[in-house]
Parts: sequence; C-alpha cells; structure tokens
Amino acid sequence: MSAQPSVRAFDVGSTTLRPANHAVDAEGLKHALRALGGGVSIITAGEGDTRTGATVTSATGLSIEPPRMIVTLNRSSSTFPVVERYGHFCVNVVGQDHETLANQFAGRDGLKGAERYRGAEWIRLVSGAPVLEAAVAAIDCEVEEVIERHSHAIVLGRVVGIRFGDGASLVYRGGRYYAVGG
Repeated sequence: MSAQPSVRAFDVGSTTLRPANHAVDAEGLKHALRALGGGVSIITAGEGDTRTGATVTSATGLSIEPPRMIVTLNRSSSTFPVVERYGHFCVNVVGQDHETLANQFAGRDGLKGAERYRGAEWIRLVSGAPVLEAAVAAIDCEVEEVIERHSHAIVLGRVVGIRFGDGASLVYRGGRYYAVGG
C-alpha cells in the first residue's frame, strides 16, 4: 500500500481543507469513479470475424461544431487495435433492454470478438463500423486522432453518421445499471 501524503487542514477563506481519506491509487480511483454515474455505450469496430467491441462509460461529445466524439479505450483491450486498424468506431448508446448485450461486450460471459454480437441485429452506416439497429442512438465515427497516455488511448472521432432509436438510455453506477429517460 502506498504511503499517504502528509496533508494538514488549514483555513482558506470560508473553506477548510481536510486530509484525503483514501490512498491515491488504482483502487481508490476505481471506488471514486463508481460513485460517478456514466452513460452506457457499446463501442464497435471491425468487419466480419474481426469485429469486436467494448462496453464503456467513457464516450462523450468533444464538440458540436465540428461534430466530434471522444472515447477512451484500454490499449491492452481487444477493441483498441481493431479501432486503429479500421479507422472507425460507432458509439452505440444502449437502452434498458440491452443489459445482456452490455454485459456481453463487457466480457462478463467470456465471449470475445465477433461472438459478442450474438442476439442483436447489426447494420452499417457511413464508416462501416457495426451499428446496433435497436440502439437508443448511434454515433458513427471515423478516427481523426489517437492520443496514447498511460494504460489508455483517447480516440477522437469525426462524426459521419447519426441514427436515432427509441427507449430510455442506461447509466452505470456502483456496479449496477439504471434506466434514464423514456
């Protein structure tokens, strides 16, 4: 266990700083991030037997003008090299009927690669990335830039297609899914 840095409380105007109550390490950060609910998306990439994907809460808009998305992917995942190879990805915003699919793409049942696509209908839009036909929304992207930092890559995508569906989107917080909206 790493040593706690020495922190002392002192008055800064009306705010009193307090010592941190957890070590700054991977477990501490994971615990803190579990308190932060995040929208659930399935990132898909590839073609045929090389298709793969991952369930993430790290997909977000970078800008509206021009339309750009950001997704962070673990560089050691099976998804990152496929995104790099094909230069595309789709952010499939999943709904309350997609918990099983989200778990498949999270690797919870041991499925890998193209096997993760079982049990759902898939189409393609502009980039060629697989798009979940029943997604609440799908944002089709071509890779614009990849920034590798530490264990992850920040993938910037140029939005080339958008498709809307129906339903309430999922949020993941504290190890559980919650439906939001409707």
